[in-house]
Amino acid sequence: RKKEGFMRVTFSGLERAELVDYIDSDKLTMAKIQPLSNIAGDEIEELALVKRVATEFESVASTTASFPPEVISQLTKGVSAVVLADQFAQYFPLSLDKKQQLLETLNVNERLMLIISELEKEKELSRVESSINEKVKERIEEGQREYYLREKMRAIKEELGDVANVADDTQELREMIEKNPYPEHVKQKALEELARYEMLPSSSGEASVVRTYLDWLLKTPWYGMTQDNDDLILVQDRLNQDHYGLEKVKDRIMEYLAVKQMTNSLRSPILCLVGPPGVGKTSLGKSIARSLDRKFVKVSLGGVKDESEIRGHRRTYLGSMPGRIIQGMKKSGVINPVFLIDEIDKLGSDYKGDPSSAMLEVLDPEQNSLFSDHYLEEPYDLSHVMFIATANYLEDIPAALRDRLEIIQLSSYTEVEKVKIAENHLIAKQRVMNGLKEKQFKLEENELYYLIRHYTREAGVRQLERVIASLCRKAVLAILKENKKTIKVTKKLILEWLGKEMFEYGQKEKKNQIGVVTGLAYTSFGGDVLPVEVTYFEGNGKFIVTGQLGDVMKESTSIALDYIKSNAKKYKIDPKFFDKHDIHIHVPEGAVPKDGPSAGVTLTTALVSAITGTPVYSDLAMTGEVTLRGHVLAIGGLREKSLAAHRVGIKKVIIPKSNLKDLDEIPETVKNDITFIPVESMEQVLKEALV
Repeated sequence: RKKEGFMRVTFSGLERAELVDYIDSDKLTMAKIQPLSNIAGDEIEELALVKRVATEFESVASTTASFPPEVISQLTKGVSAVVLADQFAQYFPLSLDKKQQLLETLNVNERLMLIISELEKEKELSRVESSINEKVKERIEEGQREYYLREKMRAIKEELGDVANVADDTQELREMIEKNPYPEHVKQKALEELARYEMLPSSSGEASVVRTYLDWLLKTPWYGMTQDNDDLILVQDRLNQDHYGLEKVKDRIMEYLAVKQMTNSLRSPILCLVGPPGVGKTSLGKSIARSLDRKFVKVSLGGVKDESEIRGHRRTYLGSMPGRIIQGMKKSGVINPVFLIDEIDKLGSDYKGDPSSAMLEVLDPEQNSLFSDHYLEEPYDLSHVMFIATANYLEDIPAALRDRLEIIQLSSYTEVEKVKIAENHLIAKQRVMNGLKEKQFKLEENELYYLIRHYTREAGVRQLERVIASLCRKAVLAILKENKKTIKVTKKLILEWLGKEMFEYGQKEKKNQIGVVTGLAYTSFGGDVLPVEVTYFEGNGKFIVTGQLGDVMKESTSIALDYIKSNAKKYKIDPKFFDKHDIHIHVPEGAVPKDGPSAGVTLTTALVSAITGTPVYSDLAMTGEVTLRGHVLAIGGLREKSLAAHRVGIKKVIIPKSNLKDLDEIPETVKNDITFIPVESMEQVLKEALV
């Protein structure tokens, strides 16, 4: 038919035909064909298949869109199996291959089977598609649902007058949890607690408990760390600027850094600085942090008796909070600070638990990567922290704890070291604190020696710093009151400003004495000289000991006496002497408690000297433990004891032979002035000591 200048031709298929030959001439293309007729199958099977096609067709709703309405109405009225199959092939969205396959299938039943399988495929496809759509829709709705529920909850709270929580900070907390790289277990815990927090009315007590917990959990550092200063020379310089001497500690820090650089990873060491007060243990911790460019945190454990001070309290208690370790970590804000644990030897323990046992988990490098705080409830990693503990007495640190620490002994300073420390640090520091310029206040070396000898008696430099501070204050007063331009401190000025000398320098005996021997003691202030006096008088064999001696020292007096009794003939002593006389041993000062085994040789020498009436050299001191057979055993604190002997002007010191190895630690100035005499037996001691 013609329409708007176009010719349209409609073809209708009548029956199937097979191509026999194909002729292509210049004018037209022709084909020789062989008509084919449909092969009818089993009639009952055909009826069943037609019925199945109709049912499937209705269930696959999406396919009906591609069928023209008249075809649908025709199909539903009922058509022959052949027409049904061919109509489907025409309108159903099939691939060309499938359509060709349907065309070539002559058996009508087989053709229907093919159509059923295509319908099944289409049905499965639409099922999968709708399932995907459903999931996508659900995910979109989930976010909206949460938002909707939150808004609804906010509205409900507003209606109840619970306004405090209206502009509530849950959104802020949620963002904080999601944006920051917290460990997975911490995120999980925080989200759980946040969900609880949202459900609670703000007026309830529990809401504030949960809110405080969330604050601690999220503000405790879990991931941030500072970069260590890897320049070894710079670290060494900074340590030397801050402290004079203390070579052992400085070497240990340098080793740690060197190994860290070499391996690129290292568990931080747990150092314990042990030494008398005032030798710079705490300030050394600060100095280490400064030289490594790390944050510094300090916790003092003096007098801590409760385990929950370390481990935190459980959240069930009112006002509970984390322990001091987590508090310190929060204060530092990073996971790798230098953490100073001060006075670890002063930890107490009572019925509330033993805090030193709780410290084991903190200070054991094998287990502190999973430190458990009762309040946080989540394991916390302390393995990046550089712990530095300080203590005055090694013996007072619990044994189990001592085992986990790397002990570095800091001994007392020599006079020379004290002068250097004062010149390099203390004077400058006190000038600044008291507002003095360098030219306004001058304190020379000789005056420093005078201050150290007559106004201080200590292992460290605390008292020295106080004395210098006092001089600075008096100088400020003199400058303002008397209009002086500059103050040069002299011995006369020191006596005028500080009053009479507080300590005698050189307290050794003036001349050789009978029954008086200078012993050496190791005290909390470093070393000290300890004169031992022995006298006897007629009596009935009593043995009196005075001077506040501890149990160990009392035992030493018994050992000394019994050694002399058993060797009376050797020392030309009448064995009956002990029955007819009372012996009195006194160790001044009477009010100061003393204990320890190292006065054994001193007590024995004093007894022999008194009983035989032989004087003892006054410029000689001694130390050593003695046995019943007269053997001399090793002692501790040799450096401190030698410094004390040097301070009072002693020229010879008798020491146990097994202590020769400790002479390396004694400063050269002391070794130059003192002769050390190593001994193994009491015979050698008496030979050297008695005139």
